[in-house]
Amino acid sequence: MQNDKSKFKNEFKRRLYSFTLKLIDFLDQLPKDNVSKRIGDQLLRSGTSIIANYIEGSAASSKKDFTNYFNISLKSANESKLWLALLRDSNRVKHEDVEWFLNELNEISNIFGSSILTLRGKK
Repeated sequence: MQNDKSKFKNEFKRRLYSFTLKLIDFLDQLPKDNVSKRIGDQLLRSGTSIIANYIEGSAASSKKDFTNYFNISLKSANESKLWLALLRDSNRVKHEDVEWFLNELNEISNIFGSSILTLRGKK
């Protein structure tokens, strides 16, 4: 039987993967104007970077590397919030279309932030 820590890791990885798939679907629905395309490109990079760095960090050879990859994932989540807010506030997408993503990114950021503090021994 899986222990709680391993179970949480697997569930978190599934959650990040699901987030990424939903983000890709969302990006496919963006308006086709220049600004939406550019912001969408940036959001695709930062949004997919979250899980990519999490996976890379899971295979890190040291605690320092592991922590650094988690830091990059956290920064990518925060950057993704900016791009989503810009799409929302420039009226390129409906406010309700980005709310789920912003809420999910807040929770993901909190998990990464808490993990980083724990890894650094500050929690």
